[in-house]
Amino acid sequence: MRVFVTRPEREARRWVDELRLRGFDALSVPLIAIAPVADAAPLRGAWQGLPACRAAMFVSGNAVRHFFAAAPAGAGWPVATRAWATGAGTLGALVSAGVPRECIDAPGADAVQFDSETLWPQVRQQVRAGDRVLIVRGGDAGGVAAGRDWLARQLAAAGAVVETVASYRRAPPVLDGEQRADALAGANGGVWLFSSSEAIGHLRGLFPGQSWQAARAVATHPRIAQAAREAGFGVVCESRPSVEGVTAVLESFQ
Repeated sequence: MRVFVTRPEREARRWVDELRLRGFDALSVPLIAIAPVADAAPLRGAWQGLPACRAAMFVSGNAVRHFFAAAPAGAGWPVATRAWATGAGTLGALVSAGVPRECIDAPGADAVQFDSETLWPQVRQQVRAGDRVLIVRGGDAGGVAAGRDWLARQLAAAGAVVETVASYRRAPPVLDGEQRADALAGANGGVWLFSSSEAIGHLRGLFPGQSWQAARAVATHPRIAQAAREAGFGVVCESRPSVEGVTAVLESFQ
């Protein structure tokens, strides 16, 4: 059984290694390309305003890494500002970037989902009317901040002033000939791991008209699972967004 890992290249390599250690024939077909923003001025401005923020929420490890790549020389994390993470990967990236662990809030390792809905109950008591909260996320190919605004709506309803900055750009991938051949082969019985609905959209754009009925999909969130069903995958299973959770689903296919 061949398993196609569709995360951005850096993350995909780690997942491929972990799955191969567990005996799966895994390979990387990154379906989202990650690149720096063209204009770093908004990021520099976000750093200047960070000490005045109640919290900064990071949507992913990529958001963390690119935000800290734009940090002014000698800048450290302001101890009065909380850092919010949606999951273990984002938390790990924050710690690696030098944010003290005691400044970070994130869902527990045993959480069913790692998303804004799970994070919000843990941090809502921190927010007071008038507080500034920065959301650090990815942008579209042009660098415009894009993504779900669920948390921003909750913060606004609590009276917070929400600011958003894009620390990196997401774009459709450019697959080489071998990757395209692997992907087409994966339409006939492969198992695809999806952590983003956007990746599914890119796959459909790369291979318009291709049937995925003979392929299976493992999705790490109900929204992503629905996108896989709409793309025509014959079998779609949901999984916790962890290597252990995905492994359990893959083993059920054998």
